[in-house]
Amino acid sequence: MGLGDAQAPGETPLDPDESRGLIPAHIRTQAELDQWEQANILAGSTWATRTRERDILTERFVRELHKRMLGETWQWAGSFRTTEKNIGIDPAQIAPKLRDLLEDARYWLAHDTYPIDEVAIRFHHRLVAIHPFPNGNGRHARLMTDVLLKRNGAAAFTWGGANLEAAGDARERYLAALRAADRGDYSLLLLFVRS
Repeated sequence: MGLGDAQAPGETPLDPDESRGLIPAHIRTQAELDQWEQANILAGSTWATRTRERDILTERFVRELHKRMLGETWQWAGSFRTTEKNIGIDPAQIAPKLRDLLEDARYWLAHDTYPIDEVAIRFHHRLVAIHPFPNGNGRHARLMTDVLLKRNGAAAFTWGGANLEAAGDARERYLAALRAADRGDYSLLLLFVRS
């Protein structure tokens, strides 16, 4: 199987220019890419846990986290996408919509608008909907959400206790919960993230 031959439902395809941004030249298969990315993401997660950055609700932090997660894999890591995808807003709207989300999250936290789990799922849902990067948006949004939770004294989500990158029941339930949130119903997502 070559790169990009099989995609899980809901996965964002890369365009040819983005695919040429692959850094490790030895990767030939999707399995090799998945393994390489996972190691890179683990390093990004470790950085996120250890960083002394006080304010995570900034565009700079959002970009830096993506770069730390995928910067050894993709040249464009940490850069906003410039192309349309199967999900996400117009690329020209990414920066302003992300700023709106970050300001909304600050407000929700400062004014106890919602319980912390609901703040986190609303934040996660909107970050996925914006889809700021060429790829890795779901993984980035989940890690960003877990950092938000931990910084506010809550435990990270379990995210269904399964690998959400692989096709299967957990991924289907996760995507169904995101689609319900698209319609304003956050109940499935609230249940899923702590299951």
